[in-house]
Amino acid sequence: MEWSMLRSERFSPGEDFGQFVNLRDGWIDRNIFSDPDIYQEELHRIFARSWNFVAHESQLPNAGDFLTTYMGEDAVIVSRHRDNSIRVFANSCPHRGNKVCFADAGNTRRFVCNYHGWSFDNAGELSGMWAEQAYDEGDIDKSQTKMMPVAQVASYKGLVFATFDPDAPSLENWLGDFRWYLDMILDNEEGGTEFVGGCIKSEFSANWKFGVENFIGDAYHAGWTHDSGTRATTGGAPFPEIDMETSYHASINGHGWEFGTEGVGDIGLLGSPEVMDYYNKIRPKMAERLGEMRSKIFGSVASCSLFPNISFLPGISTFRVWLPKGPEAFELRTWVLVNKAMPDELKQEITKRVMLTFGPGGLFEMDDGENWSNCTTVNRGVATRRQLLHYGSGINRRIDNHPILPGTVYRGQYNDSNQRLFYQRWVDLMETKSLKDLPQRPEPRMASRETRELTGVSAI
Repeated sequence: MEWSMLRSERFSPGEDFGQFVNLRDGWIDRNIFSDPDIYQEELHRIFARSWNFVAHESQLPNAGDFLTTYMGEDAVIVSRHRDNSIRVFANSCPHRGNKVCFADAGNTRRFVCNYHGWSFDNAGELSGMWAEQAYDEGDIDKSQTKMMPVAQVASYKGLVFATFDPDAPSLENWLGDFRWYLDMILDNEEGGTEFVGGCIKSEFSANWKFGVENFIGDAYHAGWTHDSGTRATTGGAPFPEIDMETSYHASINGHGWEFGTEGVGDIGLLGSPEVMDYYNKIRPKMAERLGEMRSKIFGSVASCSLFPNISFLPGISTFRVWLPKGPEAFELRTWVLVNKAMPDELKQEITKRVMLTFGPGGLFEMDDGENWSNCTTVNRGVATRRQLLHYGSGINRRIDNHPILPGTVYRGQYNDSNQRLFYQRWVDLMETKSLKDLPQRPEPRMASRETRELTGVSAI
């Protein structure tokens, strides 16, 4: 299927979406959080073209395993095929468009549409039809009548991504040097990671971008918004003090991570000495595996988002996807991400602590959800939205060519740099006609000698 049949033509590809973002002075136009036309273009230009997270490999261990999710507002089925590959295809019957699979997850050899009884195998191929005699010879070519597959599927250390765009860069290029940071949670111990405890779904009356930008580096809100929640989960201890000289924001291709380099105890927010002991015991091996710098970053107050709509908290173990449901609504899907090698009792302990903090009834989740909802509803005011929003914190703290840290790096954990660069990537996707022309931000660079010595990586 030609890509031009799927993308919007209501705006010309050269539409100036850059008018909504000013990185030089640090402001954002409020209209991007409520305008329905901009939202529709996001679905076409961002979600239908980006690499979307669709599953963790641990959710699909056996042939026939499947789950259902969304890429933007497109419903999809993610299925483990009998050849052990993972297939992703639209959850829509090519006959009348009915939704085929209503289950969240399971194991099956076929998917059957409840409208006319068309059945499909776990690669989305048409395998049977009720009352097939209704069709004369030549009426239908079964090989061409299938549930629409995505253009590309790829995995990175357990995380499975898919894109509808055949012109999208490889997942490796999409992630770029940000893999250096991702390995801190995905590859800090032999055996990798897994999801435990199932998926938690919740809905918010807010624009999807507010959740992403909060997790991409808004440490500024934590000590104020979450002060009471932090004290409740740590036996009265306040939110950790942050050393602005040993904390950073790093961004690559719109993905962002904010962190400290002195191990200031993000894990401590779980309030569990047992979990702290576990990570401290494996930290020496983590340093051997990833380098001393990354072993320290892992234990710091930290948060991260991957463009466009994936977020997680290293140490706290919450992993989430913000699924857009309109300009002023999103569905949040949350999992608990742990090391496979971790003892089962610690996996259970982490799951309880995640639910206490960042589940639908979690102390921190309720704080954030109220703020995101209020930001969305207030920003849509016809007079209010004439005022630009300020994103200028730390705008002059950029560090050029950090000797170890890859990406665009800014000093100080209180900083809007990751948000600014997230919205730069937003502009990139909204304005780029073909993803073959999508820029790398920043350009990949050879790892420094110190990085090679610490990580064993010659180039990322």
